[in-house]
Amino acid sequence: MRYASVDIGKQVSQIGLGTWQFGSKEWGYGPDYDEREAAAIVRRAVELGVTVFDTAEIYGMGRSERILGAALRAAGADVEGLVIATKLFPVLPIAPVVQQRALASAHRLGVRRLDLYQVHQPNPLVKDGTTMRGMSALIDVGVVGHAGVSNYSLERWQAADRALAEASPGSGRVVLSNQVQYSLVQRAPERDLIPFAETNGRMVMAYSPLGQGLLSGRFAPGDRVSGVRRANPHFLPDNLTALAPLLDVLRDVASTRQVKPSQVALAWTIRHRCVVAIPGASSVEQLESNVAAAELELTPDEITAIDETAATYRPTTGLAAAPAVAKAMLRSRT
Repeated sequence: MRYASVDIGKQVSQIGLGTWQFGSKEWGYGPDYDEREAAAIVRRAVELGVTVFDTAEIYGMGRSERILGAALRAAGADVEGLVIATKLFPVLPIAPVVQQRALASAHRLGVRRLDLYQVHQPNPLVKDGTTMRGMSALIDVGVVGHAGVSNYSLERWQAADRALAEASPGSGRVVLSNQVQYSLVQRAPERDLIPFAETNGRMVMAYSPLGQGLLSGRFAPGDRVSGVRRANPHFLPDNLTALAPLLDVLRDVASTRQVKPSQVALAWTIRHRCVVAIPGASSVEQLESNVAAAELELTPDEITAIDETAATYRPTTGLAAAPAVAKAMLRSRT
């Protein structure tokens, strides 16, 4: 396992485990997954040195937190050595609500301390001042170790940082992390978030580091997809066709290294020491594959070849893709 450069008093594995799929109907894994496979995945992750486990109160309306907490207890995990991260859904992120929701998450997880408590997304109507006052109070009493945010722009991240400093003057507290979508098909964080994290001792947590499985190379144009992938424009046939050159490069590197294309894509994502990737896992085997990517060091030539080919991928997304996405979603239900 490789560990991130961020200093929080414990090791932060660069490959973590995202648990959106635990208890969430969006992925369609079913009750057997929640009752059996999830626990086996968590147990194996602990055995392999994964220290970062990420969830959120909105995932399965609290079920993900409960499943993760139960799985960690069943595995006999020493939670003091782990980074247990969850997220507040900011419907009304004023200080008292932030405090109440953190206690509820800790209760569902069965822990006394949330190592990283993140604001799931910025609230356009509520500034971060009152939210960070709540965070500061939680840190004061030891319920939260570090404050984080998710889906924040650099400007909003820095504003939250200032708000936390104002809420706890002289403490040196910072908003440690920003959890954003980052992968070979979503490289926006490289413009400013990753440089900021590298320069200031912060952390970028990369969700969907494989593009919801897109970079595994197992989807072809015309394939029907299910669950959350139905709403992802990258899975449209034209976009899958446009992605082919990048997948070919990943396969070439994988063949040379005797690994999987998905492992090459993950190794590319964590080439920055401030980045922690949190892929989900549908099975123990997939978890093991993801974790093994931490041992893969890409050469400068390999990174250049991947970067140059990724730059040629120009998917149709946003409003331009909306009609095709809607059509695909309707077709998948028939």
